[in-house]
Amino acid sequence: MADDRDDRAFLDLVADRLAALPHVRAVTLGGSRAAGTHRPDSDWDFAVYYRGPFSPEDLRALGWPGEVFGIGAWGGGVFNGGAWLDIDGRHVDVHYRDLDEVEHHLAEARQGRYRVERLLFHLAGVPTYLVVAELAVNRVLRGELPRPEYPEPLRRRAAEQWWGDARLTLAYARAAHAARGNLADCAGAVATAACQTAHAVLAARGEWVTNEKKLLERAGLRDIDRVLGGLRPDPDSLTAALDEAAGLLERAVSAAGPDGTAHTAD
Repeated sequence: MADDRDDRAFLDLVADRLAALPHVRAVTLGGSRAAGTHRPDSDWDFAVYYRGPFSPEDLRALGWPGEVFGIGAWGGGVFNGGAWLDIDGRHVDVHYRDLDEVEHHLAEARQGRYRVERLLFHLAGVPTYLVVAELAVNRVLRGELPRPEYPEPLRRRAAEQWWGDARLTLAYARAAHAARGNLADCAGAVATAACQTAHAVLAARGEWVTNEKKLLERAGLRDIDRVLGGLRPDPDSLTAALDEAAGLLERAVSAAGPDGTAHTAD
């Protein structure tokens, strides 16, 4: 109980300080802490939603140890910057969220439109509807934010597009790399296609995705490890592995329903 009280006091402290920054309209808690799946040593993931000229210097002025990055320092796009902090012995990540941009991506998602951006540590890239997913699943600590349902146009479009990307990824590896015995290239293609397929499966189910950490498990695609574990650097082995991977991924998509409707056995 003491730890719970300490965590609540810590949450209130950080939320209050972040909410008081100029132009911040809302503060959320995300990640495993918001989902209730955290471990004692899990990070604390906060986001500040601002409208207007938010300055990271105001965050730095709070005096918390760590590194505060500028707007756009993480490459721009969906992840437009943030901070890595140590607050009372806890590791804290703070993400910047421009409300004008978030509202734009929400409107696009409702029409079934999105982009996939390159992002470190994400094999398949990150869809711009990630910021919409955060609205849907993160815990609002201060202020008010919309809580969107998964839009039907996005279910259909994302499932179709992600699965199309996965098939092309495997087809190219089969044509360009398997015949040459390029094991690393084929392995990378299988891993990437598995993540793309997982996005397709979860989109078809109408389940939001905020990162790739448990993407394959959620989509039921962890068996892809078996395919990768058996790779050998010869053309016949690689071609067979790519075909096996394609079959495994296609069965997962068929079960989920790439058109956004789950398929069940009679």
